[in-house]
Amino acid sequence: MDYIVTLAADPAAWAALATLVVMEVVLGIDNLIFISILTNKLPAHQQSTARRIGIGLALILRLGLLGTIAIIVQLTEPLFTAFGHGFSWRDLILIAGGLFLVWKATKEIHHHVDPNPGPDLFEGEKVQMSFASAIVQILLLDLVFSIDSIITAVGMTDHVPIMVVAVVAAVTVMLLAANPLARFIQANPTVVMLALGFLLMIGMVLIAEGFGAHVPKGYIYAAMAFSALVEALNMLSRRAKKAR
Repeated sequence: MDYIVTLAADPAAWAALATLVVMEVVLGIDNLIFISILTNKLPAHQQSTARRIGIGLALILRLGLLGTIAIIVQLTEPLFTAFGHGFSWRDLILIAGGLFLVWKATKEIHHHVDPNPGPDLFEGEKVQMSFASAIVQILLLDLVFSIDSIITAVGMTDHVPIMVVAVVAAVTVMLLAANPLARFIQANPTVVMLALGFLLMIGMVLIAEGFGAHVPKGYIYAAMAFSALVEALNMLSRRAKKAR
């Protein structure tokens, strides 16, 4: 208890908390876009439940990983060296997650541009995605984003309570934004393609990070913000033409 009181009275701790909350919210955007696009493919009565479960799993994974910080830190230690780079468990997880995200985004783009897409790997010949399939795919990406999120948090502060508060705050924002974001994406088909492009880019960044090529996330989010701004202007232009 004394530790918590001392931490609460420390201005540096509050600054670290504010910075970490912002960072966790930004990292959560990637996760939320994926969840929104995936759950929009489910029947309407299952979409909100799937989003809540997906975000709930993200919270459980993040808090669970915080309880094993000693193990998480070890994930950054090299296992083997190849192509002049020492690969750690974190690198392998990021590469696997990035490949999955690139595959998923590419497949979704293909489904949007091809009127007769082939069968889904998870669903066989089914046209509609199943609830269980959506949850499995969300869980896979939750794991990747959660590990990246916690390793980022560990690199910014040594105080576990600050990490816990930041993670809970970020996931709360995700929970509040999930349904409005999903409805917005579903109501604007061009935004779906833009969001899939974001996922494709994020997947490539994860792969690059896994191979040791650090890509400043500020550049990535600046590009995403600029693209979103251009799309917003296009939407306003289309609405103006319809109103004439």
